[in-house]
Amino acid sequence: MADIQPLRALHYDLERTGGLQDVLAPPYDVIDETERARLEARSPYNAVRIDLPVGEDRYRAAARTLAAWRAEGVVVQDREPAVWPLEQTYVGPDGGERTRRGFLARVRVEDYGPGRIRPHERTHPAPKEDRLELMRATRMNLSPIFSLFSDPEAGVWRGLEPATTGAPWAQATDDGGTVTRLWRADDADAIAAVHRTLGSAELLIADGHHRYETARTYADEVGGEGPQRYTLMCLVALEDPGLTVFPTHRLLRGVRPDQHETLATAIRRDFEIQELPDTAQLAPGAEGGVRFGYIDSHFQRPFMLTLKDPAIADAALRGHAEPYRRLDTAVFEALILRGALQMTDGDIDHLSGLRYARDFDEALRLVQTREWDAAFFMAPPPMEQVQAVAAAGEHMPPKSTYFYPKVPTGLVFNPLE
Repeated sequence: MADIQPLRALHYDLERTGGLQDVLAPPYDVIDETERARLEARSPYNAVRIDLPVGEDRYRAAARTLAAWRAEGVVVQDREPAVWPLEQTYVGPDGGERTRRGFLARVRVEDYGPGRIRPHERTHPAPKEDRLELMRATRMNLSPIFSLFSDPEAGVWRGLEPATTGAPWAQATDDGGTVTRLWRADDADAIAAVHRTLGSAELLIADGHHRYETARTYADEVGGEGPQRYTLMCLVALEDPGLTVFPTHRLLRGVRPDQHETLATAIRRDFEIQELPDTAQLAPGAEGGVRFGYIDSHFQRPFMLTLKDPAIADAALRGHAEPYRRLDTAVFEALILRGALQMTDGDIDHLSGLRYARDFDEALRLVQTREWDAAFFMAPPPMEQVQAVAAAGEHMPPKSTYFYPKVPTGLVFNPLE
């Protein structure tokens, strides 16, 4: 079972920063150079300065910045441990408004396994190296890992809800309109509700696999018992009505002339091809088997590709569990990337001619402007499918899921010493 504990959080002094509005940042892996500069300009204390440092000596620079903030009292550490109830009200990519509820806590780092902590996606090596260097320098969890647990009776939130009846400790609205509200709960009843309900919980990592695996490496490096054995998590119930998952689409570039014909042959062989009346229909629904929307930069005609027979996926993904063989991202990787285009693990890991796009309109634009050669549009994976793949001990291909909204960096930090 996962070991979930309250934490003596390091957090911003809201009087020094004027609240959280100007100091929060998205997770590091969705920030480009333009966004980073904009966040830095918002506040000298924006979390991007320590979570996504730049320059040759960037990791030590992050550590020096964090140390200066602590010395100045910009960030302070709680004397008593607490859990932090969290609400995020948002409008999703589908246009629906929802509120997702969860809480921040620290969770003991351990090996993946049934009944404890499960991953659902494969990771890339480069981000783990980056996050490890940052953790070594700062000795801090700077951003929370987003994980899921089963709580059909909503026992955890019922136990935390009394702490949320008053005004939140802090509130912030991001550029996309997501409103994040955060409370601090240090009373014994709230903490007991977490332990009572999650005493035998298994956690499924939804977002932050690289950070979790980095935390595990760091804990083993330091050795022994202590704060280094725990990592910061945002925990949300699988049954929470505000929990949503959206697709991440695939873009290809640098396809050689000979590969164009190989790709076309593979598509004609393995998929039923239906031309669509307009590009708006390129996004597949969650039902209907394995299928992708497809458009290329040359003809710019939209198609829906539907796998002719599950046996094709069974043959291409022999040795994998049945839930994995029904994933559109796994079938795409096997038949298109590895099969038709002969891409290697290294090509996929290092995004050689491959790009992921969460935004449908952006992916379409990149093909229509001929910046990328082709786009494959994925369906949103049902949460039951994500659970089934993880329960089978399988890891989805990278970027198979897009849990929205992201949990911002800067809500609280978790000291590792």
